Amino acid sequence: MILKKFDKNCNFISIFNTKNGFYMRTGILDDRGKDTGIEAFQSSFPELIDIGIMGHCVHGKSGLCLKAGVQCYQDGMNIQDENMSLESYITIINEIKGKTFQVALGGRGDPNKHENFDEILKYTRINNIVPNYTTSGFLLNETEVELTKKYCGAVAVSWYFHEYTTKAIDMFIHSGMKVNIHYVLNNKSIEKALYMLDNNIFPKGINAVIFLLHKPVGMGREDKVLKYEDIPVKNFFSNIMSKKYPFKIGFDSCSVPALINFNSNFNIYSIDTCEAARWSMYITPDMKALPCSFDQELKWSVDLKSKSISDAWNSDIFESFRNKLKRSCPNCREKVNCMGGCPLCRSIILCNREEMYKL
Repeated sequence: MILKKFDKNCNFISIFNTKNGFYMRTGILDDRGKDTGIEAFQSSFPELIDIGIMGHCVHGKSGLCLKAGVQCYQDGMNIQDENMSLESYITIINEIKGKTFQVALGGRGDPNKHENFDEILKYTRINNIVPNYTTSGFLLNETEVELTKKYCGAVAVSWYFHEYTTKAIDMFIHSGMKVNIHYVLNNKSIEKALYMLDNNIFPKGINAVIFLLHKPVGMGREDKVLKYEDIPVKNFFSNIMSKKYPFKIGFDSCSVPALINFNSNFNIYSIDTCEAARWSMYITPDMKALPCSFDQELKWSVDLKSKSISDAWNSDIFESFRNKLKRSCPNCREKVNCMGGCPLCRSIILCNREEMYKL
């Protein structure tokens, strides 16, 4: 199914294919409906919502992430809150249907272990919204795979350097799913990533490897953060586009400064900088709207128990977050492509330009 939306307030058209995940949007339209080539800064309602359905991680006490060398930014090892209720989830879907194309299911644990996983997927899809999620793959079972295949557009498996990771990937691929790998880049894992790419070690049959920057949030330590001057950082980002792989390569929006600074061998229109409060939002298990899930201190939160998602999107709180992007690095020639990088975690921005510090 092809979903098409004309955003009258921001004056652009967006299109989403629910079958293959293809998404595009026009630039701002002029009075005659012609594309001006100028990209809209934001939408009038989030086109993607990251919904934290998991309040706790069923594997948290075992230290699964730490054993894999991944430091959970949601502190799933220590925080054991209630999962989002099915009623709350239905309330979200009822408000966003017809306005939001996709939801990313997440939170403090594997979404496929939510007690209402089946109902959540069903209700999302019957309202013409495509659910996607990321899982560690630990203790993945056939029922969860079947539900994922039936209702989800794609699934991502976090690369945890363990046999249960490859087993989960194999299960999803065997079912016919489009499978991505999410690989967290820190100052220990980045050289491993380049080695795996150079030696074709990633599993056969995957759709893409998506690289995500390590953030010093939750259990994430500052000493794991990549630094601009690190030789492996330069080697990785400057060489990543130099050869072809049997799968696609992708990056989170936090990586945009690194791509701009270290690599010119890509189409600038293929990347999009920070989408928080511009195109997407995050909703916590206890129904708080945030521009981004990395705001674990809830500095930019709006309580959805008393406000609507639309209220949150149009709130002064969300607008103040947008203003950080609008005002950052005013004299940089790459501002339109980068917008100064992450407004929440300045230490992860892989840039040494003087303009970066002029916020």
